[in-house]
Amino acid sequence: TALLARVGDDAHGTLLLDAQRAAGVDTVGVLVGGAPTGVALITVDPSGDNSIVVSPGANGRLTPEDIRAAGGLVSAARVVSSQLEIPLETVAEVVRALRPGSRFVLNPSPPAPLPDEVLAACDPLVVNEHEARVILGDDAGDSPEEWARGLLALGPRSVVITLGAEGALTAAGPDGSPVRVPSPKVDAVDTTGAGDAFTAALGWRLGLGEDLPTAAAYAVRVGSAAVTRKGAQDSYPTAAELAETVPEEEVPSP
Repeated sequence: TALLARVGDDAHGTLLLDAQRAAGVDTVGVLVGGAPTGVALITVDPSGDNSIVVSPGANGRLTPEDIRAAGGLVSAARVVSSQLEIPLETVAEVVRALRPGSRFVLNPSPPAPLPDEVLAACDPLVVNEHEARVILGDDAGDSPEEWARGLLALGPRSVVITLGAEGALTAAGPDGSPVRVPSPKVDAVDTTGAGDAFTAALGWRLGLGEDLPTAAAYAVRVGSAAVTRKGAQDSYPTAAELAETVPEEEVPSP
């Protein structure tokens, strides 16, 4: 696993890089400097739900030129995952750098209108209810199945909708039937980072060759384990911890 990003030349940047390296991530593609490291203030209510205020920093200065300079990292990957906390024009450049046969996983967070070029590359587009409604607008509909159909009509190859305690829904276009992926029952302590944990696990399992519903089922387990712990990165389980915290046999069948 390699990371292509930009952090500030400051204590926060050092903290982030040290954490990634400790997890075995290749950070050769992480650029340093240009602005302070982006930070977020996160509050968590008694039910475990969170509110986040983000102050963008160096991540907002990752440019298309940076992607072109490190294009080998992108073209060598089986799966490339991105979000919208970097400029949209930079995400579009990532799409152009993909090699044939690779998969592009996009979580449009914070949500914004997506150009056709980016939508067409998504396999899958990963959204929660809020992100789906922002992208679809007034015609979103009321059910995850409707959101999936509406999103597929915009052009992505497949869609995953995360549903919190209800698990997730997957659908592959243009005429694929939606598949509900149930979630195990856990005691949520802090939902911060659960969506990121889900998306990372999804990309990893897709890279191993799993089909979308199977990969999503694993990702639901990872997200479920993450909400049982406080924090963001600190809450993410290893594979061994996942097997102990949320055993596969405890997940209901679709």
